[in-house]
Amino acid sequence: MTFNEGMQIDPDRVSWGGGGPGRGGKIALGGGAGGLLVLVLALLLGGDPGSLLGEFTGVQNSQEAAAPAELPEHCTDGASANKYVDCRVALTIQSLDAVWSTELVKQTGTRYVEPRVRVFSGAVSTGCGNATSDVGPFYCPADQTAYFDTAFFQELTDRFGASAGPLAQEYVVAHEVGHHIQNQLGDIGKAQRDPQGPTSGAVRTELQADCYAGIWANFADKQPSPGGGQPFLKPLSDKDIRDALSAANAVGDDRIQRSAGRGVNPESWTHGSSEQRQKWFLVGYRTGSVQACDTYSARDLDNPPGLR
Repeated sequence: MTFNEGMQIDPDRVSWGGGGPGRGGKIALGGGAGGLLVLVLALLLGGDPGSLLGEFTGVQNSQEAAAPAELPEHCTDGASANKYVDCRVALTIQSLDAVWSTELVKQTGTRYVEPRVRVFSGAVSTGCGNATSDVGPFYCPADQTAYFDTAFFQELTDRFGASAGPLAQEYVVAHEVGHHIQNQLGDIGKAQRDPQGPTSGAVRTELQADCYAGIWANFADKQPSPGGGQPFLKPLSDKDIRDALSAANAVGDDRIQRSAGRGVNPESWTHGSSEQRQKWFLVGYRTGSVQACDTYSARDLDNPPGLR
């Protein structure tokens, strides 16, 4: 999926660099392979998923990333977003804003409030505590911010075998904003109340965020940009969808467990299987419906109603 080259990047929409002091005490939700790997390895070794953020992402005896900076000079428009991953994150966020500002209120009656977004390198202080790049992309409900270290996208390809195509990366961004949609609709806390297992609230929360990413993909090449201009993105191709599915496949709990050299243990799952993540993304993509993404009511997560 490529951006229309004339789309302009808003220099104020995304923050760049490290953050202020974190308040701690809240759990963050991650959709990327980095955070998922930390979670799975900890669970395999007997860790407590409720305390993972403090134990695995604390920035102790190390320097935080630099103070917030301005938009990188090379990030100007759709052409730069098609070339550079940091620019791609920024313009993907603007596309997500355009889709959700229309669809959320239309489908649920809830007005969309833009999430904060921070692109950092190395380490960052958040409302959920201090974090390093090892956790991968994540969303912190406490400060309503999605955090991205763009180095993760190369790891997603090199280490986990996902496609290097643009929609594979944009899917990750859309997934984290999906957590923000859950936060607005009052569902995000269900993950913490039931944090582990193949049908747990945590798995249902992550699969719903995948489904919401699919909703964005459904509308992204059709929804006009603010002011009634052309859509941010050019029409999707079959290859674009395969790219997104490859990313969803790469970050399934079963695949991560196998890559860690352990047997597949569904009782320790927090994000869902590779097949589930792909299917729920497709539910959102094919239906464009928030209601179809109701993973919490789904009787069979392996066979979503939206694909029958």
